[in-house]
Amino acid sequence: MPPPSADIDEVVFRNDLRPLASDAYEGRRPGTAGEQKTVSFLTAQFKQLGLKPGNGESYLQQVPLVEITAAKTAQLSVQGPAGVQSLRYGKDVVIWSRRETPAVSLAQSELVFAGYGIVAPEYKWNDYAALDVRGKTVLLLTGDPGTAGKDPTLFKGKFLSYYGRFEYKLAEAARQGAAGVLLIHDAATLGYGWDAVVNVWTGPRLELAAQDGHAGRAAIEGWLTGEAGRALFTAAGLDYESLSHAAARPGFKAVPMGLKVGARLDDSIRRFDSDNVIALLPGGERKHEYVLYCAHWDGLGRDASGAVLPGAQADANGVAGLMTLAQSFSRTRPPPQRSIVFVAFTGGEEDRLGSRYYVDHPVFPLEQTTAAISLDRLHVGGRTRDVMVMGAGNSEVEAYVRGAALLQGRELRPDSRPELGRFYESDQLSFALRGVPALYVKAGTDDAASGPRWGEAQLEDYLAHRYAQAADKYSEDWDLGGTIEDLELYREIGQRLADNRRFPRWLPNSEFSANRVHPLPED
Repeated sequence: MPPPSADIDEVVFRNDLRPLASDAYEGRRPGTAGEQKTVSFLTAQFKQLGLKPGNGESYLQQVPLVEITAAKTAQLSVQGPAGVQSLRYGKDVVIWSRRETPAVSLAQSELVFAGYGIVAPEYKWNDYAALDVRGKTVLLLTGDPGTAGKDPTLFKGKFLSYYGRFEYKLAEAARQGAAGVLLIHDAATLGYGWDAVVNVWTGPRLELAAQDGHAGRAAIEGWLTGEAGRALFTAAGLDYESLSHAAARPGFKAVPMGLKVGARLDDSIRRFDSDNVIALLPGGERKHEYVLYCAHWDGLGRDASGAVLPGAQADANGVAGLMTLAQSFSRTRPPPQRSIVFVAFTGGEEDRLGSRYYVDHPVFPLEQTTAAISLDRLHVGGRTRDVMVMGAGNSEVEAYVRGAALLQGRELRPDSRPELGRFYESDQLSFALRGVPALYVKAGTDDAASGPRWGEAQLEDYLAHRYAQAADKYSEDWDLGGTIEDLELYREIGQRLADNRRFPRWLPNSEFSANRVHPLPED
């Protein structure tokens, strides 16, 4: 009898995806019955494949989390020359606090427009220069000056920099001593609408448990709709368009708005342990060196109405892809020279909590991890003629991608929407910040049957109407031809990384390179 095939199997992929994206798993939110079902399912699958426990004798790595739930009575108001304006929670504004305290408030906090809220010495940029924001609330734009002005001489030009991430902005404002931080939502810059903001940022919020109870964070953080943000400028007698353009030019100085912010949150707090699920396929000659595949198993749970948010593409299909790759490698004879690690992280939807914990407490040495390959929001559809590397130009791993793509007759291209900064949105970022070459590669938008415009329209439709919403459901009608081809690509990349004696390096101009004069700040 011939040995079992190591080919990527669509039936296996569907069989893993179907339960993970079902209502029975309740949106896979950490700390719920949905987590218990998910972790049990993944553990059983790894055992069935004959993979070894990744954390000593266990498949699990406990991750201490804290859940902070803001009551629906959350309030934010702005006082100006025309009186006090109350913003509607969920309609105009979403606010939260990372501080582990039952009640958080702002009173008469001066509002300051601080542009993009960036301090980047290597770009000679400081939006907080000569500005004392202690006790104040900063109002910030999304993105960075390069993407906003499409100026190739600023930051990374049309490619969003790490400084454009909203999590960086929130953390930097806290480092500056701000009491409050409000971000103006812009769907064109972020790539998703207000409904996704509400579903992600209302209700229970998760954080890594901290000894200081996150006292170093601003008391109030939040999003404003674009309309509500512009209205604040009008209330202050300021011109939004001229100031937003000025904020993207060198020499911008923050503008006090003459408005006072008041806010109140009543929070309930729960601490619990969640789990990263880790499995190991021991390698051959270099078994103490590792190639790591990862995906985050968690979803958003339920929305405010109680409807399940199944997260079929974000990121149930990534986890199903992880399990499909695990089966393929487990059947490979002989095994790869380096060991292969498969990790399903918790807390990916809440700013990479599981992977951030892992790189702080690595089960396998990071200096012996040759690369991390992230599977997040896999392509659903037919074959594409291209492959997109998110964060192109960062590391030598891209040469492995190019070679594997050529074997499939596909072209390697940079991200079609570089202003969205998609490299920074998932677990690969945690590894990149710790010096491990990290890869986030996806199918391109040049659909083999319908062309690039059609493919780009499909992506835009998903982000606008299904991402982080109840409509992100699995369907038996899905065309998975392109999905399977992508998994074959990921497998070939991992095989090449495992069998090549050299470790891939960061490219000299990468923002993650050790040659950088200024290290990247971690959020």
